Amino acid sequence: MDLIADARSLQDTLTEWRHALHEEPEIGLDLPRTQEKVLSVLDGLGLEVSTGTDTTSVTAVLRGGPHESAQAAPTVLLRADMDALPVQERTGAAFTSRIDGAMHACGHDLHTSMLLGAATLLADARHRLAGDVVFMFQPGEEGFDGAGVMLREGVLDAAGRRPDAAFGMHVFSSMAPHGTFVTRPGVMMSASDGLFVRVLGAGGHGSAPHSAKDPVTVAAEMVLALQTMVTRQFDMFDPTVVTVGRLAAGTKRNIIPDTAEFDATIRTFSDAHRERMQTAIPRLLTGIAHAHGLDVEVRYEAEYPLTITDTAETEFAEAAVAELFGGAAGRHARLAQPLSGSEDFSRVLAEIPGTFIGLSAVPAGVDPGTAAFNHSPYATFDDAVLADGAALYAHLAFSKTAQLAGR
Repeated sequence: MDLIADARSLQDTLTEWRHALHEEPEIGLDLPRTQEKVLSVLDGLGLEVSTGTDTTSVTAVLRGGPHESAQAAPTVLLRADMDALPVQERTGAAFTSRIDGAMHACGHDLHTSMLLGAATLLADARHRLAGDVVFMFQPGEEGFDGAGVMLREGVLDAAGRRPDAAFGMHVFSSMAPHGTFVTRPGVMMSASDGLFVRVLGAGGHGSAPHSAKDPVTVAAEMVLALQTMVTRQFDMFDPTVVTVGRLAAGTKRNIIPDTAEFDATIRTFSDAHRERMQTAIPRLLTGIAHAHGLDVEVRYEAEYPLTITDTAETEFAEAAVAELFGGAAGRHARLAQPLSGSEDFSRVLAEIPGTFIGLSAVPAGVDPGTAAFNHSPYATFDDAVLADGAALYAHLAFSKTAQLAGR
């Protein structure tokens, strides 16, 4: 069986699936049209398909070669996320989003199409499969913890036993040359937490700030103090990132408002720094507020944990890339440093040994150093990588179940 040839024979179909998903992006945990498209492709493949109750997830189980029972079959989980982002697309693509204010700016439409392609390839050759495969089609990766929801709904038990290994894939619109697979053993991506702050003052006339309690200047001091705290309280060789992405106050330039608000994202690369942040930030902000005679409400929300890949499974995936693509130059690279993005596939990897694989979908001939990055309204992903991604998903399932079965 030539997986690459078989996958590339599906290229036109994979592209059609991707374009249909791209034109009709959906955000969050409720993706009814996306779920419908996935189910229509899976129909007829002979899989055990179930859908979520608290989210529009799709779980499909493919039974491989004969085993005494489901409990005896080696099992591999393959995951793709399906949701889009609240971004107005500006790529000018012929298949641009038809939904105002929504765009597949992170490439999840490619992930979904590649995993559907893998399901097709594996279903056609199930007699060669030494175990079972769980296909995890997940909504809500972009800040809605869809993986956590699917774990609570039992995706890890869908095949009758927990998977022995789990693999996910993510495309990039910049960073690495076209078609490059990237891996990293250990900490691959940061943890992500949310900070929500409301400074409580007392409003007044802009000409007489002494007669009010100005929350705007205090909030501004807090924003700057957070950056100083990072450089003065945390080791630079164990990075932390605090970025304030929303700052809001007031209604008019000469009115001191009662309140000022800001929200921030916090990225850490160790559990130790993540735990320290949860106490250091409220202490700092409360101190600043009280120093000015104001109060503050601080809400610190833990979001996604560190994405930590299993070293052995990462090396297995790297060997799979080399085997599938013949060690072709430029097809694989190891990340020198973790990525500061975060992923809820981290929840799966905390339960099951596995790894996360990046795939550059930078269009051929485009400089990956200047191309628009994921989440940009200009982010462009090349359809040409779809077949190779589908082939790698399928190859990982074939080779891992064979290894586990001792073949």
